[in-house]
Amino acid sequence: MRLFKSYGRNLILKEMKKSYNFFIKEMNTDKKSAGYGLIRDKTILSDDVASIASVGYGLAALVIGTKYSWIKCKDAYKLSDAILDTFINNVEGQNGFYYHFVNMKTGKREWNCEISIIDTAIFICGALTAGEFFNGIIKEKALALYKKINWKWYRNKNSNYFYMGYKPETGFWGHWDMYAEQLMLYVLGVSSPTFPIDKSMYYDFKRKVSDYDIIKNIIYTYCGTLFTYQFSHAWINFMNLKDSDGIDWFENSIKATKANRLYCINNKNKFKTYNENSWGLTACLSPKGYCSFGAKPCDIDLDIDNDGTISPCGSIGSIVFTPNESIKAMEYYYNNFPKLWGKYGFKDGYNLEGSKPWFAKEYIGIDKGIGLIMMENYLNGTIWQYFMKNEYVKKGMNILGFSNSKATVTNT
Repeated sequence: MRLFKSYGRNLILKEMKKSYNFFIKEMNTDKKSAGYGLIRDKTILSDDVASIASVGYGLAALVIGTKYSWIKCKDAYKLSDAILDTFINNVEGQNGFYYHFVNMKTGKREWNCEISIIDTAIFICGALTAGEFFNGIIKEKALALYKKINWKWYRNKNSNYFYMGYKPETGFWGHWDMYAEQLMLYVLGVSSPTFPIDKSMYYDFKRKVSDYDIIKNIIYTYCGTLFTYQFSHAWINFMNLKDSDGIDWFENSIKATKANRLYCINNKNKFKTYNENSWGLTACLSPKGYCSFGAKPCDIDLDIDNDGTISPCGSIGSIVFTPNESIKAMEYYYNNFPKLWGKYGFKDGYNLEGSKPWFAKEYIGIDKGIGLIMMENYLNGTIWQYFMKNEYVKKGMNILGFSNSKATVTNT
């Protein structure tokens, strides 16, 4: 991929370095702590709470930091090793899955949260990436954690869907019954050497298709929020790949991202925050708290759910899909809203509605993480390269029937 402006490249690198700093500076670095290596969920109101997904992105950040010499390789190796040891020995969970939020100091469950399949998967993706990059004991420990995950336990045998969540007090609830951010679950699940699922789970979830304006045939997610088109793509390079049904998920994310931006353009008279360079409706902080904002097509009432909030991570996390538009959005945010920029780069959201503009004061790990990984994938493909190198990832893609859509067939 090429960059469109040298200024854009400089800003990307600036945002990447500051995003990387989040994962280093918001990490528990007390070697005597049972939570050594855990990474804070967000910077405010969660002093003692880590997100396991944030840790997954943090492991990828250590890979990226090593590549740019922001950290010495030996130091990144030691931190990665410590993180994996903390999960092996102290982080609370069940059947290889972990609680969504855990105490920074102890690794024990926080906020009465669920054992999360998707957040465990994000952590494991980060661990496997670090394993392929650093090799040695890091790879051994990452694979050991992966092999512990009992994917079959999280499957509803009647529907052949993964459940959405599990609490020991109430059991399982919800289903991954339509397309969202969960593609990584099937790639990791079908190739598990210990608890493999059948590939039918991947082909059984619903693919709802609709148009938005001039953009046709989008396989859309329930709320149309951008992170659902990004999270699995941060790790899995779906570019030029189609599954056995001929679905190109990378192209689908391009269309969904363009629809998200077009929705903001079409509604800029309704919300002052929206315009051609201020777009990327996703889950983020807002004046009313953490909310999931979306665009059409979707199955929710956007007139009720949207309030004019935009998060920079929405457009930044789509840079591999819409590079020109994403870079222009970054430049717009940086040049026009000084309050949106801080010690970890772009903050989590802003909203120009009402009598007084609102700017988030917080940074959230998963939002800094998706931006950091996607920017590096755009520049160099680093996280794609190492994650896709893993033998089980390659096996999973093969089992699910992904093949090169650009391959040509010649008669002999």
